[in-house]
Amino acid sequence: MSIRDRALGALLGLAIGDALGMPTQSFSRAEIAERFGVITGLCDAPADQPIAPGMPAGSVTDDTEQALLVADLLVAGGGRIDARAFAGALRAWEARMIARGSLDLLGPSTKAALAAIAAGTDVAEAGRFGTTNGAAMRITPVGIASPAGLPGSAGLLEAVVSASRVTHNPGWALSAAAAVAAAVSAGVDGAPAARALTLAVAAARAGARLGHWEAGGHVAARFEALRGPARETGDFASFLDEVVGTSVHSQESVVAALLIVERYARRPFEGLCLAAAVGGDTDTIAAIAGAILGACAGAGAFPTDVRARVEAVNDLGLELRVDALLGLRAAAP
Repeated sequence: MSIRDRALGALLGLAIGDALGMPTQSFSRAEIAERFGVITGLCDAPADQPIAPGMPAGSVTDDTEQALLVADLLVAGGGRIDARAFAGALRAWEARMIARGSLDLLGPSTKAALAAIAAGTDVAEAGRFGTTNGAAMRITPVGIASPAGLPGSAGLLEAVVSASRVTHNPGWALSAAAAVAAAVSAGVDGAPAARALTLAVAAARAGARLGHWEAGGHVAARFEALRGPARETGDFASFLDEVVGTSVHSQESVVAALLIVERYARRPFEGLCLAAAVGGDTDTIAAIAGAILGACAGAGAFPTDVRARVEAVNDLGLELRVDALLGLRAAAP
C-alpha cells in the first residue's frame, strides 16, 4: 500500500464517517435506533434533523468542509497557518453556509473566538475557552502534511498549534487535536492502528502541556483508563454512550473515536457505522475515527459504492489535496 493510498484513506475516511453521522448527529442513541434501525450505510437526513434537515445521503458536514479549508490554508502557507487568515477563512465559510440556507454553521468555541477577535482580542488569547472538539475534527490534513517523527515531536505539535489555537487553545483541546494528528500521521507512515494509538497518546500528553489551563479530564489519561473496560464490555455502544460520553467536549468525543479505532482496526467501515449510531456528536466521532482508520488501512478499507456516493454528492477534490499535502510532508525538515 502506498503512502498516497493511506493519505487518501485518511481524507476519505473522514468524509465517509462524517457523511454516515450526518443524519444522526444530535439525536440520542435510542432515538437513532428508533428512527434508523441498525446503521449499515449512508442515510438521508429526516426533515426534522436539527442541523442537517433533509440533506441527502452521502452529504458531508462542517467536519469535512473545515478540514478541507485547513488543507488549503496549509498548502498556501507552506505547512503553517496564519491565525488571522484562518479566522477570516472561517468567517467566509460560515457566510457561504448561511447564503446556502444551511444550519450547519460554526461551533460554539469557534464562533466565540471569532467574535472576540472582531472585538479586538489578540489572536493568541481568543481561543482560550475553546473546549469543544472543533480543532480535532479538522486536524487530519495536518497529520497528512506532517511526518510523525518521535512521540510528541515538535514539528507535528507546532503544526497542530498553528491550526488550532485561534479557536481552541486550552491544553486539553490542543491535546485532542494532537492525538488525532499524530495517529493520522503514523498511519500515513504505515503504522498499524495499535502503533498509531500509542503515538496518539504520547502526542496527547505533549499537547496537554500547551495552551491555557482549563479544568477537565485529560484525553490521554481518559483513553488509557477506559480502554481496558472498553475491551471487556459486552455492549460497546452503551459503554461509549453512557461511560465515555459522546458530546462535543474533546475529552468525550475524541476519546470515543480513539476507542472505536482500537476496537474496529480490522473492520473500519463497521466501526464508522457504529460511531454513527452512538448518539450525540456522531458525525465528528465517525469523522475522526474514519480519518485514523483510513490512514492505517488505506482507501480500500471503505466500500466502493459508499465512496462513490460521497464523492458524487459533494465536490471534495480529495486527490488533488492529498498530493499537495504529501508535497508538504516530503519537504518537511
